[in-house]
Amino acid sequence: MRLRSLTVVFISCLIAFLSWVITPPAIALTQIRLFDVSYKDCPPELAQGAVISSGSAAANCFMVIGKAENSTNKTVYDADIFGRIYDANNDSVMQNRTRLGSIPEVPTGISDFELRITVPANQPTPLKLKQFKAAGFSGQVRR
Repeated sequence: MRLRSLTVVFISCLIAFLSWVITPPAIALTQIRLFDVSYKDCPPELAQGAVISSGSAAANCFMVIGKAENSTNKTVYDADIFGRIYDANNDSVMQNRTRLGSIPEVPTGISDFELRITVPANQPTPLKLKQFKAAGFSGQVRR
């Protein structure tokens, strides 16, 4: 009986140890600092035929550009970009929406990013870009 109890305890400890050793690292959300954020007109091949979702009204195409800083020692994947965009009259360009897009991969250090946005043609420029930030994962996210 004593040998059986010791065997059960030993096997339980072995299983606990192996599950701790073999468990993959947790994939945590990593914050990415975005800075030097500005915008420019889209190249003609991207801007052609721009429409907005509410119908066939004309729209302007812009590329939001800037720098992304990954201060970790791992590449960050699928980083969602959040921010607020206002027109010249301080009206929101993206109603009820702060997630604007994503960056597929952000290497360690500072890198460039760009994001295509479409703005209704009746919203005056210049645009005001505020509160830009990003967050992604330190491992590939499977879908």
